[in-house]
Amino acid sequence: MLDFDTAQARLAARGRAPAAHETVALDALCGRVLAKDIVAVLDLPPADNSAMDGYALRAADAVVPGTTLPVQQRCFAGQAPEPLLPGQAIRLFTGSVIPAGADTVVMQEDCREDDGRVTILAPSVPGRHIRRQGEDMQRGQAVLARGTRLGAGQLAVLAAQGYDRAPVFPRLKVGILTTGDELIPPGQPLPPAAIHNSNAPMLASLCSGLGTAVPMLRHARDDADATRRALAELNEACDLVLSVGGASVGEKDLVKPALESLGGTLDLWKVRMKPGKPVALAELNGRPVVCLPGNPVSAFAVFMLLVSPLIRGLQGRRDVLPPVRRGILDTLRPVGGERDDFLRVQAAQGAGLPRLTPHPQQSSGALSSLAWAHGLARIPAGARLESGAEVDWMALSDWLS
Repeated sequence: MLDFDTAQARLAARGRAPAAHETVALDALCGRVLAKDIVAVLDLPPADNSAMDGYALRAADAVVPGTTLPVQQRCFAGQAPEPLLPGQAIRLFTGSVIPAGADTVVMQEDCREDDGRVTILAPSVPGRHIRRQGEDMQRGQAVLARGTRLGAGQLAVLAAQGYDRAPVFPRLKVGILTTGDELIPPGQPLPPAAIHNSNAPMLASLCSGLGTAVPMLRHARDDADATRRALAELNEACDLVLSVGGASVGEKDLVKPALESLGGTLDLWKVRMKPGKPVALAELNGRPVVCLPGNPVSAFAVFMLLVSPLIRGLQGRRDVLPPVRRGILDTLRPVGGERDDFLRVQAAQGAGLPRLTPHPQQSSGALSSLAWAHGLARIPAGARLESGAEVDWMALSDWLS
């Protein structure tokens, strides 16, 4: 078996960015990955402006609280102010351009206006409440980096700079192959000894959460020809294929022989992790195929920890490995074993590091623990840890986005 860190590094390294890119309109960019750096074409703010509703003036004209000045003009955001005359004030609103000659803004709470004159109730200080031209973004500055996944904040930057479109990598096409005579689609009656196929919707949702195209789903019964045909179809249509089940060493484990018969080559097989030992990375026609365990809990853990870095790399994203956090284990009994053990945990934040409580049922068959968990806590192979031990943990919110 390959150790976990080596396996993770190998899958992450296989995630090479696409060579092609496309230009997409602003309203369709959310979730896409930038293919080129975005450079500011404007200073933001484009001119000095007011950070407050208040009055623009020369600080030297109102050094003493109680000074009264005539109001020269009322200027709203979007209007060009007159140059400020000495000994006067201009009424401004948040976002209004600072008039030439003014060097401070006194907020309206510190002023009292009466009959066209304003009394300054607090000492005026030069530079106060003024947003300077270009203090947020400067023309020529790279404001978004290639490989950034675009969300609401990034779209706001693009729009503020006047971009109505941007170059992005194509959406990653993922194929998902589930296998097994015992799997029945949800909504259909269950024959004796059958179970519903939970892997297909689970993995499709995980892929979509990472920003892939809608996954292409296929199911193959325990038949060598059917498995080979489904695998070949997905491999031809998709950038990445995830097969689920059928990659171990049983009589009906047909995925590995199907890969070999199609000319695929195996890069790794079996990883020293729990849950998730029977995992393989293969190459078929220049495209990666990852064989996941058939147990949904194991498939989930392998997807999160090994497949999501591969997907981010194939999408062209900059940061393929999300952060690993630290927490304090809060367990009723010692944990650990011969493999790296990834416990489903909930995190409770208090003073210091969060407390990590393992789900009471850590069996790979405890599917309900996936809906309960906040993340996976790593217990290194060979360790035996008691409550209070400090451990690494991977938050679902970090690793599945």
